[in-house]
Amino acid sequence: MRSHLLNGLTAEHYRRSVTEGVERVAAKLATTDRPFTGVSVDALAPDIDAIDLDRPLGDTTAVLDELENVYLRDAVYFHHPRYLAHLNCPVVIPAVLGEAVLSAVNSSLDTWDQSAGGTLIERRLVDWTAARIGLGPAADGVFTSGGTQSNLQALLLAREEAKSRDLGRLRVFASEVSHFSVKKSAKLLGLGPDAVVVVPVDHDKRMQTVALARELERCAEDGLVPMAVVATAGTTDFGSIDPLPEIAGLCAQYGVWLHVDAAYGCGLLASLKYRDRIDGIERADSVTVDYHKSFFQPVSSSAVLVRDAATLRHATYHAEYLNPRRMVQERIPNQVDKSLQTTRRFDALKLWLTLRTMGADGIGQLFDEVCDLAREGWNLLAADPRYDVVVEPSLSTLVFRYVPAAVTDPAEIDRANLYARKALFASGDAVVAGTKVGGRHYLKFTLLNPETTTADIAAVLDLIAGHAEQYLGESLDRAS
Repeated sequence: MRSHLLNGLTAEHYRRSVTEGVERVAAKLATTDRPFTGVSVDALAPDIDAIDLDRPLGDTTAVLDELENVYLRDAVYFHHPRYLAHLNCPVVIPAVLGEAVLSAVNSSLDTWDQSAGGTLIERRLVDWTAARIGLGPAADGVFTSGGTQSNLQALLLAREEAKSRDLGRLRVFASEVSHFSVKKSAKLLGLGPDAVVVVPVDHDKRMQTVALARELERCAEDGLVPMAVVATAGTTDFGSIDPLPEIAGLCAQYGVWLHVDAAYGCGLLASLKYRDRIDGIERADSVTVDYHKSFFQPVSSSAVLVRDAATLRHATYHAEYLNPRRMVQERIPNQVDKSLQTTRRFDALKLWLTLRTMGADGIGQLFDEVCDLAREGWNLLAADPRYDVVVEPSLSTLVFRYVPAAVTDPAEIDRANLYARKALFASGDAVVAGTKVGGRHYLKFTLLNPETTTADIAAVLDLIAGHAEQYLGESLDRAS
């Protein structure tokens, strides 16, 4: 069994095995003509359940043959131009190379004696990102598993900085279309059931600053403690960007921690055309960025950044076997001192190799392309009488609803849109997402693939309309 351990004696075995795996994936990418096969849970689950995990195949080729049948064949391929659903991006090759390197070396980014250069590379990327945001010379941060963890850590710091022993008095303000992780974090942090104050949004799905001001004033009048305001730079449903300068002004006025959830909109930090859309982010106390959304990185690659490095002390615990206090005086950099995680992958390497190969402008150009595509998609939808489109895109998301001319019952239109999404997924021809707006069912394109064209968008809109019309026709037949 030692022949399977990666070391100097098995380097050639490693090379052959990884090469065979890469060749399989490359062949799959080159020949995949749909984002999904349409396989159902009931069809795929028996194949996986039938595998006896206590009887290994022993041979890499046989294992890859099996993997083809239980995974590669039916995976949802985000690189396909008609995958238009969630915040999943196609990935750039330098980052995939980084994934291969970091997995093989297997550094753990908790302590210096487990990572050395990896620690310094991560720190340099944190400084680079903080500078792009404009947080100032005292800024710092750490890589995380994703936006949910980043938001949790930011709100942990805000809770501690609020300096209130009565957690039931703390309040967090977020828009009605903010990420669900805000409420989840409040619960995990032991805040009360009423801790998150939902602030209404305007027609463009941006937080209403007048309403925020009113809620902050009410909080003060009621003797409660405003812990944090969470502004979103790229909401999951609409890609909307809250008015950051105005919100920052209110936070300064009321002495409230400002957290900007830029998990989606962080791509604008590299944008050549649209960087001004997140002006005001430099006034945040903390910022979430997800490189695995708009920097075209493989999952996972995220970070939480803070204006004042000293606030990260609220996540610091010392253990003699890992990061004893004396290491601080000895200036030994242990990233675990800043992180909610202990063992942690060297995910920063992927971004490092991307920047060293493509440069920030290369990333920004790709993100600008999908933002431009969303504008073109908006024009198609606005001109198409079959569809109602919700808001003009700030980033690369389009939310819309098929509205047949002959049907006036909103519930029936809901069912037609739900059916169309399900039927499209089952066909494998395209993958789209869904959400609710005003209690009604809508469909959603999240455009993160520069290879997607307006022709792809138009074709998918035709497919959706076809499925919806089929449902409505069958519905009329059943009713007659």
